[in-house]
Amino acid sequence: MCATCGCGPKEGRRVIQLEQDLLSKNNQFAGQNRRYLGGLGVPAFNLVSSPGAGKTTLLTRTIQDVKDRVPIAVIEGDQQTSRDAERIAAAGAQAIQINTGKGCHLDAHMVGHALKKLTLDAGSILFIENVGNLVCPAEFDLGESRRVVILSVTEGDDKPLKYPNIFASADLMLLTKIDLLPYVSFDVGRCRQQARQVNRSLEVICLSAQTGDGLDLWYEWIERSGEELQHRPEVDVLRAGGRFDVVE
Repeated sequence: MCATCGCGPKEGRRVIQLEQDLLSKNNQFAGQNRRYLGGLGVPAFNLVSSPGAGKTTLLTRTIQDVKDRVPIAVIEGDQQTSRDAERIAAAGAQAIQINTGKGCHLDAHMVGHALKKLTLDAGSILFIENVGNLVCPAEFDLGESRRVVILSVTEGDDKPLKYPNIFASADLMLLTKIDLLPYVSFDVGRCRQQARQVNRSLEVICLSAQTGDGLDLWYEWIERSGEELQHRPEVDVLRAGGRFDVVE
């Protein structure tokens, strides 16, 4: 059972009430984060995947390619070590590491504290690299503008139906490591079809951070999403719905 969110066997009213209280409090902090970032005009992208899908590799390539055009900041989530934050900083972006210990995901309160340590100017982009997990992060709004689920072709094309909640809550699915398609058994069409069974509006981009294939589509999606949010400030106030007062 997760030490943070209590995921695991659900038995009895006390566990259910704990979950409701926890998510309600998280949503209040998420609303606070979203208002803060919205006031700065900074889009935030929550990247979720299983371990080894290529989140950090994609981020470092993204930073290297666009840092001369737009400032980038990254909040890194891992259970232990600061290795990914060090890689991000070396690529040329601000990086804050959050270690969750036994926790299996980031929550909005953790992200709010990290935001205070970042210098974010209008026109910046914030990426939040969540803990490697396709289950718990689906339940926790961080105050992000968009949620991106990353699936590598080495993981199997049936993941959208096996872990539907994370795909249902995402705005974009990135299929990574497509340079390995000749060497693995992965049906891109079937994966895309199954993902859209759980989320009809899910956008899909196939790419390789190694070869650069598809990266132009990824960068165009980031730019387009940022522009849409600038022109539609009321969009995505809270994934869970409603507005909340600032929570200290």
